[in-house]
Amino acid sequence: MSKVSSSEYKRWRSATRLVRGGTQRSGFDETSEGIFMTSGYVYDSAESAEAAFKGESARYIYSRYANPTVTMFEERLALLEGAEYCVGTSSGMAAVFASLLSQLKAGERVVASRALFGSCHYIIQDMLPNFGINVQFVDGTDLVQWEAALATPTKAVFLETPSNPTLDIIDLRKVAKLAHASGARLIVDNVFATPILQHPLDFGADIVMYSATKHIDGQGRALGGAILTNDAEFIDDCLTPYMRHTGPAMSPMNAWILLKGLETLKIRVDHHVRSAIIIADFLSDHEGIERVLYPGLDNHPQHKLAKSQMEEGGTMVTFELIGGKEAAFKFLNALEIVDISNNLGDAKSLITHPATTTHQRLSEEDRAHLSISDGMVRLSVGLEDCEDLLEDLDQALKVMRCG
Repeated sequence: MSKVSSSEYKRWRSATRLVRGGTQRSGFDETSEGIFMTSGYVYDSAESAEAAFKGESARYIYSRYANPTVTMFEERLALLEGAEYCVGTSSGMAAVFASLLSQLKAGERVVASRALFGSCHYIIQDMLPNFGINVQFVDGTDLVQWEAALATPTKAVFLETPSNPTLDIIDLRKVAKLAHASGARLIVDNVFATPILQHPLDFGADIVMYSATKHIDGQGRALGGAILTNDAEFIDDCLTPYMRHTGPAMSPMNAWILLKGLETLKIRVDHHVRSAIIIADFLSDHEGIERVLYPGLDNHPQHKLAKSQMEEGGTMVTFELIGGKEAAFKFLNALEIVDISNNLGDAKSLITHPATTTHQRLSEEDRAHLSISDGMVRLSVGLEDCEDLLEDLDQALKVMRCG
């Protein structure tokens, strides 16, 4: 893990931080950051090993605890996020689980937004109660429900905004205020917004987490996750012991891939967003589509709130096809450029059918409550030429209507 303290780094603007932040050169003076593929480290003497394990000297001990390549990734992402601390994890779901379980014990309480990625929902609804943790879900956009749920003392609040897959926007300022009054830390899954488009810590969040597998890698190569915070107590008393003794550490190879991904993150996200708004506009007027959900559109239910929290509308476009699952499958199968995949944030445009993939574990009633219909598809807009994407979507919609 890394605590950012360099005043020079903090003077840099985001694009420079993404290229230069956290770099540690070895004695070989390499241009590209080194990959330190080592599990352990050697000591000059038995006394120096003893001092390291007592915490009397600052040095690398074991790569489950810390590794130079992982440290560079953590420092670079922390600089971008504006966080004092960043902890890399083996995957995004490892980050979710660690951010929750590291600070919870039996009898304590978690309040979460109902609209979550399927695996996040499973952890909170099915796994946490096995540890004696009490859970309550609320509709994330309903502040009255948040206020009622957080009238009872709570340890942690978990939400994602924009949500997966319906792109609901939750008021971070107001939920943070309610969470803190209840005694809770607010954890925000910021995967869809990316650290380029939204900074939850600025709106009162205590912890921000990412699946770095998505936009941060951006090319479908490596798994990874990250937890960021300014809360030293959470780091020292909760997360550090949890990470050291349970072992969801990020590998040095994956850290290097993700570190290089950060160098182009802003350029890629800017391109994704430019295409996403054009595609959302195009689909809004297209025959065969019931509705389009994109925070950057004026008709999005929380468009005004999205503009106040996000730099842009994001890289994801969700839309509902007339004709349910049959129409959705015809459309998906007719696509020639866009790939069917449950991943997102990739250089390649990817599309999925949430009701039968990412959210298939939910009951039909729960999906209906979340407005995840059988005709809904979620598009992660890639880096292809936007005109080619528009043509591909158009021809697939024609096949759907005529097939």
